[in-house]
Amino acid sequence: MVSVDERTAPVNSNSLVVYQIKAGQHFSQQDALRFTSKTTLTFEATFNESAMYQSREPGNQGDINKLYGFSDCNTHHQTNSARFGWNWTGNALRIYAYCYQNSKVIAQEIGTVNLNETNTYQLAIVGSKYVFRLRNKTVEIPRGCSETATQQRYRLYPYFGGDEPAPHDVTISIKEL
Repeated sequence: MVSVDERTAPVNSNSLVVYQIKAGQHFSQQDALRFTSKTTLTFEATFNESAMYQSREPGNQGDINKLYGFSDCNTHHQTNSARFGWNWTGNALRIYAYCYQNSKVIAQEIGTVNLNETNTYQLAIVGSKYVFRLRNKTVEIPRGCSETATQQRYRLYPYFGGDEPAPHDVTISIKEL
């Protein structure tokens, strides 16, 4: 495991990083700006019991928290991006494909994962679409652009919310493969 100072991100992408979102915050402590030219992001992630939560406002329980991904199309991530998302609803940890496509949010549930279980996630840019893979399930979502060769992308790290900040410390372990 790599010890990561506050507001920094791992330089060695093959290291396990424990991301923490402190109670009352949205951003993980490790969210430094890191650019990437990769068009495929494969990683393992493990959620522990801290992923179980109850929103103050019942209508916010279905909001999608963010796991890991990247911006796209040489734009801000709230214009074009792709990442895995998650929430705790119906006593289950649900995983989503979560994208901004020309500033419009598109999300689709992929499935559920167990707490304390390591799963492999893959996000790939394939032409004009994003391809999300988790276990035997694949979800495809159109991109806001089709160019890939000259794109400047930056990493998107764990984030809690929607509207509400983390109700308690949330810890997620991620290892890029």
